[in-house]
Amino acid sequence: MADSILKRIAEGDRNAVQECLNKYGGLVWSIARKLLRDQDDAEDAVQEVFVDVWKNAARFDETQASETTFIAMIARRRVIDKIRHSARRISADSLDDVLLEPFTRSDKAMQISVEAEEAAKAMRTLRPEQQQVLRLSIVQGMSHQEIADATGMPLGTVKTHARRGLVAVREVLGVRGNLQEATV
Repeated sequence: MADSILKRIAEGDRNAVQECLNKYGGLVWSIARKLLRDQDDAEDAVQEVFVDVWKNAARFDETQASETTFIAMIARRRVIDKIRHSARRISADSLDDVLLEPFTRSDKAMQISVEAEEAAKAMRTLRPEQQQVLRLSIVQGMSHQEIADATGMPLGTVKTHARRGLVAVREVLGVRGNLQEATV
């Protein structure tokens, strides 16, 4: 029986690297595209997966798993790591998307995304007045004036709670950005 592609990679066979890319590229790409929304992130993940495959080829044990399973496990782990990493450095634009659209998108993955969960946790750290103002603004779509009328708070207080709440949420999430771009 011929040596596996991974064994040949571990032995330094350069042709085996190309064979691996040709044979498993589609599998790795499909895993990355399924789990990552952004095509650039998926492309980066595919490259990282094949670097990991190259580095870990010597660890492959055909008595434990097939070559396909071994590569798929590396791909899945790398993609999940990438998702976790991007959740820690969430961008201001994606935060706004998560806060403004979780109930309007039919995409279940969006509703249960890591970003939405992190944003919800961050919202729970706010003072009750800030939570109330942001929920009325984000979930109900109310303007600052409508919130002031509904709650009896002065308009300036509503604006202050909205701004301070957003700043606090972004600090919890580790987001840097210009609040002038965000409107509540």
